This record gives sequence, C-alpha cells and structure tokens, in this order.
Amino acid sequence: MSKHLIIKGHEVVEDDWQVLRLAEPVEGAPAHDPATVAVPEGKFIVPLNLWLAQRDVLAARTAAGEIAVWIAPDERPEALKGLLEQFPLIAVDFPKFTDGRGYSIAYNLRTRLGWTGELRAIGDVLRDQLFSMRRVGFDAYAVRADRDVHDALKGLSDFSETYQASVDQKVPLFRRHARPAPAAVNNDGAGI
Repeated sequence: MSKHLIIKGHEVVEDDWQVLRLAEPVEGAPAHDPATVAVPEGKFIVPLNLWLAQRDVLAARTAAGEIAVWIAPDERPEALKGLLEQFPLIAVDFPKFTDGRGYSIAYNLRTRLGWTGELRAIGDVLRDQLFSMRRVGFDAYAVRADRDVHDALKGLSDFSETYQASVDQKVPLFRRHARPAPAAVNNDGAGI
C-alpha cells in the first residue's frame, strides 16, 4: 500500500494513518452501526461515535498509538474531556469546504480542553483554508486528494500579519505594535 502525503507543521510528509469512514446510509440499505463495525489492523483514525461505542474493544490499540479519532462537524469535542491524553492525534472533518464548524471545534479543543497534540484537518481541505486553520490550532492537514499538496503548503504563508488574536497569536495587532505618543498640543491662545 502506498502512503499518501499530508502537510505536518510546515512540510509535506508521508502519512501512515488511514481514515475510516462509515458508509452513508442509502435507500434500501441499512446504515453501518458504529458499535459493530470492525476496525481493520493498522493505524486508523476512526469516527468519534465509533470509538465511543467500541471504547473497551479498542482500548489496547488506542493505548498502543494505533487508533485516533476524528470529530464530525455536528459532534462536540467535549465528549473527549478527560480522555484526550489517550490519543496520538485528533482529526476534525470538513465534509464541505464551506462548512466552518470545524474551526470552532479546533479552537475549543486547543483553548477549552487543552489539547496539545497533533490536530489534523481532514475531508474537503483546500489551500485557501490552511492559513485560517493554522490560526485556530490545526498543525496537520490532509489536503483533498485531487489537489496538489505541495501547492497547498504555500497557503500557510499567504499572509504575513494577522490582526485578531487567536490560538497562534494571543495578542491582537494593535497591542503588538507600539504607537507613537500623541504630539504635544500647543494651547497658546486657547480661551481667547
């Protein structure tokens, strides 16, 4: 099996993780039950609902660093509160590039839940998103398969300065740059 490339930090690297996705339900066919889906051998990033349903079954593989989780945009990262240290990485899914809920999930994982490990963006991840994704705490990006990962890497340096505070820069621009003191006002003749 050939490895695929991802962006990790500020470089393109080979990735040995696979993302496990449950089949979407279709008319006439039952949906896959997260409690009964078998996770193949190897390093897999599994859906949060699958991991929660099979937590005891996957405990040894999670502890061995072979199982990580991905969070869907309609799921809450708080479901992992107190459990984060078990995972080698956490991924956040972007089913469509226009769905921005993953940014809030990443921000909350970093700021409210204290996640310090690898935070990966998966799904419909495009170059134009990477700079903003980094701002909210992502440090790894699985770019959409039909896009050039080397070109997408350039998206991390599209801008040289940020105005707002965020995960990557705690102080807003107006607080980072010293302003000159206001010029002394000449009040000669004031009140005449």
